[in-house]
Amino acid sequence: MIRARPSLKWVAAALALSPASARGQGWIEPPPGMSPGSAVERVRGEVHVRIDGRVALVEVSEWFRNVGPRVAEGHYLYPLPREAVFRGFSLFQGDAELRGEIMDADRARSIYEEIVRRRADPALIELAGQGLLRARVFPIEPGAERKVTLRYTQLLGRAGDALQLDWVGARGGSDRPGHEGPAGPPSLQSLTTFDLRVDDGGAFLDPFSPTHALEVEREGGALLVRLADALAGRLSLFFPLARDAIGLSVVAHRPAGEDGYVMLTLSPGRGTAPTQPRDLTVVLDVSGSMSGEKIAQAQEALRGLLGTLDRRDRFRLVAFSNAVHMHSADWVEPTARTLRDARAWVDGLVADGGTNIGGALSEAFRLVSPPQRLPIVVFLTDGLPSVGEQSPERLADMAEERAGRARVFAFGVGHDVNTHLLDRLGEAGRGSTQYVQPGENVERALGLLAAKVQHPVLTDVEIAGAPVRLTEMYPVRLPDVFAGDELVIFARYQGAGEGRLRVRGQRAGREAFFETSASLPGRTDANAYIPRLWASRKLGHLMRQLWTEGETESLVRQIREVATRYGLPSPYTSYLVQEPDVLADRRFFPLGFQRGDGVQVPPASPAAASGEAAVRRAQEARSLREAKTVDALQAAERDMVGRLGNGAMETRTAGGRIFRSKDGVWVDVALDPATEVVQVKAFSPAWLRLTEALPEIRPVLRELTHVTLAGEAVALEIGPEGVESLDDRALSRLVTRFRRSGTR
Repeated sequence: MIRARPSLKWVAAALALSPASARGQGWIEPPPGMSPGSAVERVRGEVHVRIDGRVALVEVSEWFRNVGPRVAEGHYLYPLPREAVFRGFSLFQGDAELRGEIMDADRARSIYEEIVRRRADPALIELAGQGLLRARVFPIEPGAERKVTLRYTQLLGRAGDALQLDWVGARGGSDRPGHEGPAGPPSLQSLTTFDLRVDDGGAFLDPFSPTHALEVEREGGALLVRLADALAGRLSLFFPLARDAIGLSVVAHRPAGEDGYVMLTLSPGRGTAPTQPRDLTVVLDVSGSMSGEKIAQAQEALRGLLGTLDRRDRFRLVAFSNAVHMHSADWVEPTARTLRDARAWVDGLVADGGTNIGGALSEAFRLVSPPQRLPIVVFLTDGLPSVGEQSPERLADMAEERAGRARVFAFGVGHDVNTHLLDRLGEAGRGSTQYVQPGENVERALGLLAAKVQHPVLTDVEIAGAPVRLTEMYPVRLPDVFAGDELVIFARYQGAGEGRLRVRGQRAGREAFFETSASLPGRTDANAYIPRLWASRKLGHLMRQLWTEGETESLVRQIREVATRYGLPSPYTSYLVQEPDVLADRRFFPLGFQRGDGVQVPPASPAAASGEAAVRRAQEARSLREAKTVDALQAAERDMVGRLGNGAMETRTAGGRIFRSKDGVWVDVALDPATEVVQVKAFSPAWLRLTEALPEIRPVLRELTHVTLAGEAVALEIGPEGVESLDDRALSRLVTRFRRSGTR
């Protein structure tokens, strides 16, 4: 939200475009003292990128319209990407070439800060420290529209075995209570589209982005990339270099005063080296509840699974209801005859009887595969155990004991399944658990899995060495790498250094090592999306522990700490953003926590393991622990907030923190009422010095202008009143107290 100071009339009559209101990069800044009445709006933008080797050739086109009654003019300002190496640029307005100048980061900083002070616009602080292009635009007549086109070249950075392209977009949104903020839909008048072409597409594997959903195509030898939605915020794109085996990319984020965050991506190559042969066991529930459309879809899915078998694979088919039925007592090699017989067996399956899960699991793990083969168990059920062993805990214990090396991929169909049991099955091997909602297509869910696990590229993955100490790695048990699906790992790191990062695993039954160079610095503001993605993985892991191991005070405390610190929704923090009359709802106080008004709420009964709510909770945990992109995390958050009823009209998430509106101020929910609060006047010299000394608060100040941030020994209230200047000693002391324990 742009706030104009009454004394600066030219701002109120703004050529109304700054990064706070635009979704693209550039904007037009009016000269000080400009007479009121002119107003230039940014209409839309287009970004076209072509990659040639390690050089990106970028063309940015932006359209501006003068909607005011007077002639408008000013300077077109464009923030240059951080650490970019430019080889030349050209700037045009229509057919006329504009004369512009490129300023380095130090000179640009003073311009950014001056505009921040004049316009009271916090969005620009994100750009401080970057370069700047400035060019005088020709006068724009009232009602006229002008197109500005900027062309430049940029050297792409290396991130291990990948090239990295970063695009510093601008935020949107407002700090009004209830506004959707930066995650909300962009204005139709400020959409920015993005597309990219790599002529030598064979030099790269499919690109991936941890910030945006991509649409990737290959056309001839070219690689084409588009965003699934409009460009908004920061965009990071990684282009893994084509390898015969595994490509590694490593990027880091390290805020001041705390351990770093690292994202490691393993991208399988397109080489012809043999993949590991599989022993595939498919276990299908054919109890009476599977009758009708579900059994028909499951049969079609089994036929599809049989079609993915390689000649070196082996398979087994198991069906269960009251009893367990096998297509064969031993492994079967896929030949034309055996596959024909297997399909006939699948066609003859009939849904009837009870659900003997214990017997089915015993048969699934009865045969042990040799080390050179990868055992995969696909287990699908739509019911609770009703025949034989019926204790989910004992069944899960038995499965974990017997699974051995088997990768278990469990599917729960409908709501009448035990989520504790199925989640533990997925956790027993390096597999996963997926829930198919009523009405969803079973065939599609199994088909996606079949395509994913068709070609194992690297199994038994582990990090064999790094230049620094890695901690809190997620996933906790690293899954296998399959062709066409990269593995993304998030971790914290201690210390700082550069060196080789090594990964060890089994490739085609033999031990293999892969390594790349890694730079894990003591401080970097780059790749700021990593902390919340790491926290999402950790929160999802903790929530799965809670469903499978039971609710403990320690687990709930960890969930609350992670959710509160990184601004993620959870069942144990949602009460913080409810109105007082809702606080008594026990589902927000599962362990009898004390309410803010001192009332002790009685503990709730243990969460049910089956039913619609249980399945939804299990899905939410899976979505969080498997999130690879900011888009995926935001989708998971929206689903979870919708279920919890988090009072979105009164809360905001910014900079990995949750804030609640109180008397016109956004207050950090982590604030201890006993903490000393220091007031600092927004946009004053003291405010600017703090944003320089505490870069970790910039993401918050970009979104919220009157806010209280919790520190370790002191809190900061940024608003219309407070300290306007800080000398070096006072600034150092304030920063030290804010970070005191080194956890922020």
